[in-house]
Amino acid sequence: MSASFPGRPSLALIENSPGLAPSSGRLPSVLARPVSKIAVVGGFAPRRCGIATFTTDIAQALKHFQPHLELQVIAIDDPAQSLEYGDVSAVILSDDPLSYQAAAEYLNESGAEAVWIQHEFGIFGGDDGDMVCDFVDRIAAPLIFTFHTVLAEPSASQRRIMKHLISRASRIMVMSRHSRENLLREYGARQSVVDVIEHGAPDRPFGRQAEFKRRLGLSGKTVLMTFGLLGQGKGLELAIQALPGIVAENPDVVYRIVGATHPNLVAHEGEAYREGLMNLAQQLGVDGHVIWDNRFLDLPELLDQLESCDIYLTPYPNLQQSTSGTLSYAVALGKAVVSTPYVHAEELLEGGAGILIEPGSSEAVTQAVNGLLRENANLLKMQKNAYARGRKTVWPRFAEAAAGMISRTIERAPSRARSLRAPDLAAMVAMSDDTGMLQHGAGIIPDRSHGYCVDDNARALMVASYASRHDPAIARQRRIYAAFVQDSWNDDTKRFRNFMSYSRQWLETEGSEDSNGRALWSLGRVARVCSDRDVVAWAIGLYDRTVGHLDQLRSPRAQTFAMLGAVEMLARRPGHQPSLDIVESGAAALEELLAHSTRSWRWFEPVLAYDNPRLCQALIDAGDLLGNPRQVKMGLDSLSWLFARQLSANGHFRPIGSESFGRAYQHVPFDQQPVEAWASIDAAATAYRVTGNPAWIEYAHVAWSWFLGENDRGSIIGDLDTGRCWDGLTPRGVNKNSGAESILAFQLAYYSMVAFPSASHRRKD
Repeated sequence: MSASFPGRPSLALIENSPGLAPSSGRLPSVLARPVSKIAVVGGFAPRRCGIATFTTDIAQALKHFQPHLELQVIAIDDPAQSLEYGDVSAVILSDDPLSYQAAAEYLNESGAEAVWIQHEFGIFGGDDGDMVCDFVDRIAAPLIFTFHTVLAEPSASQRRIMKHLISRASRIMVMSRHSRENLLREYGARQSVVDVIEHGAPDRPFGRQAEFKRRLGLSGKTVLMTFGLLGQGKGLELAIQALPGIVAENPDVVYRIVGATHPNLVAHEGEAYREGLMNLAQQLGVDGHVIWDNRFLDLPELLDQLESCDIYLTPYPNLQQSTSGTLSYAVALGKAVVSTPYVHAEELLEGGAGILIEPGSSEAVTQAVNGLLRENANLLKMQKNAYARGRKTVWPRFAEAAAGMISRTIERAPSRARSLRAPDLAAMVAMSDDTGMLQHGAGIIPDRSHGYCVDDNARALMVASYASRHDPAIARQRRIYAAFVQDSWNDDTKRFRNFMSYSRQWLETEGSEDSNGRALWSLGRVARVCSDRDVVAWAIGLYDRTVGHLDQLRSPRAQTFAMLGAVEMLARRPGHQPSLDIVESGAAALEELLAHSTRSWRWFEPVLAYDNPRLCQALIDAGDLLGNPRQVKMGLDSLSWLFARQLSANGHFRPIGSESFGRAYQHVPFDQQPVEAWASIDAAATAYRVTGNPAWIEYAHVAWSWFLGENDRGSIIGDLDTGRCWDGLTPRGVNKNSGAESILAFQLAYYSMVAFPSASHRRKD
């Protein structure tokens, strides 16, 4: 059996890309967001386990009671069972990493606004089910987890998995208060994201035992019952050992044990457990009072059988069990319960819905059952209490609570997506002093411990060169940033230095290739856009002094940044030979890299890293400048391919996440960085200038809207009123630090937007 993904011709994640074929000349379309489309991931019928039953039940409950939710189900399959699934959207093979990878890609393309994962260690592949970790890392939509087991004393592996999932969760559901407290105390979950929603249960009329006993041929009998998959964790030995004392006082009692042996137990030891219980009943002389129904019953038949029950037994030995669907069903149908005090029983039976007994004591079972049967009035009162308690958990109530949880998860910020006005410069100025712009923020406060870098001051110089056209006061800031770039040049090494401490000490003799390329780029940009002739003359002078030493950069991105600077300088000084040399050599290197790409991976490298659109932008610019249509076409094709991967099924921008770095041929959606949105807008502007295709304008607006809340978390990244920009989008929302790179990317993205001719009439600064 292979995993099933509708609309996907194969499991290969990079095949049949939604992007452009090299000759199509089309951009991926920008789609409207569908409303309340939710994916549920878990075991599913016909798989026979508690998680599968629960997932099936919640899918049916939401479809029936919350029809405004468009639901799709992703079933986790045990390949050993070879099941055929019906009403599901896709199937994941639990032991196949590629299947999880393909499922995540499918979910990202499906338009799901939230993905609700049912978690139990045993249903996912790998050690303790650790394949779920890589799976959730690849999913862009907000994640809701239902933790069916919250261990108080997990192994190191289980704790690691739980903490990883919690770090990815936008919302967490548990079914008991105890589980919630455990999550907060043992795993550090945030209180604000944990919801307690009790296990759902069927809604049927009260007091129909006589009718259903008659149907089962049990008229005149007092029926005790336990149902569910059989295994050592049910404590059935205690119930059988209690029967002699119960039967001695109540000879009409029968104990119905309904359910197949758990498939995992059958696989390891066959029916040895059930046979041992049967032998025990025979030895105690009560085998005639035990009725076995060795089947996995469909829900309607199961509920019919449960309606015939007078007293429901759950003598579970594991007192940490936080969820029991069988107990929830019994209480909702108004059955008196005799139970050990495991977590779920303690919470559900409070208020007189059942009797809690000493664990491990068959005598306690005997006394509790006999006590109820001696006084019919007490039995009826407890059944009514149970039924009243169950009204709080019936599926309509569960579905209502679940819909509320989903709504809180996908609640989005008010859209400002088409607002195009200049971000205020206050945040940039606040991050700057007389030396330059500090690198990082601790929240919104400049973090002096990280000092300064030429990367950020070069970008700040670009912003100040634009902004000073409209705000003369920013000219002072421009001089500070220019002085930093000036001082970063090291004549001894013929390279720009990058990092400076807060005490104004350079921390290296030369910076990275990328920082050198960015410094040169900033000089070219200043020469092209600055309105102050003296500053332009300074930029040209430093550019000429340094350009001849930076023509041997080898990193593709460093070459790209240098090429962009050279293109800017050529706009100011056409025919400038050192700049032409950089453009020609860089374009040849990029063309050579792209020549090794494939139809399914039309990219320069095996990985998608940072500032990805810049590679395409530089190749398009170079081909246009050099009159090389082949290079233009290669750059446009690769940019279209990239943009297809950065556009969600809902039509919003989904930049390549930093967790993609180092993962060959993969796109992991988080953490999303502002610099990638700016680069995409810049590249779209270049593509529009060369082609005149208005679709590039629309794409740029989609990337700009990412800052303003049109993103995978509906979160405002950039604040127009202050110019502040958060450091990225994580699975749980924004990274609440605001550093120089992010603030500057937001500012520069705006100036790239207003460069579009069609954008100028919308400008409001």
